[in-house]
Amino acid sequence: MTDTPLKFGFVCVQNAGRSQMSAAFAERERTRRGLENAVEILTGGTDPADEVHPEVVEAMGELDMDLSDRVPQAVSNDELNGCTVVATMGCSTLELDADVAVRDWALEDPHGQPIEQVREIRDAIEEACRRPVRRIHRQQYQLKRVTH
Repeated sequence: MTDTPLKFGFVCVQNAGRSQMSAAFAERERTRRGLENAVEILTGGTDPADEVHPEVVEAMGELDMDLSDRVPQAVSNDELNGCTVVATMGCSTLELDADVAVRDWALEDPHGQPIEQVREIRDAIEEACRRPVRRIHRQQYQLKRVTH
């Protein structure tokens, strides 16, 4: 691994649901695995809402993850072009540079959904966020074993 951090972007239109949950889970995984210096996280939307959806705040609160103070943000193509990987939530028409890996997670929008459905979306996002951070952690561990 290089000294340059990998940068993950999580994007949806409003930055008020799926991408906010994704960023929160990725931040938690990064901290749990001690990767604060190896992974940067960006989240935003192409047309941000005024607030994170209340049902998303409620569902994440059930896992002791407080999103009530988060504010949806706009994100530019320039910012996203600086990412290693960008995960879109099934609602994007982004056109990014060829060297940015774009993954469309095709997740249902939690806005206005019953809490049971929001929980299912949340749980799918949690698992999707674990995979890339877990991979980076394994790579760092293997690199340390080789160099020590």
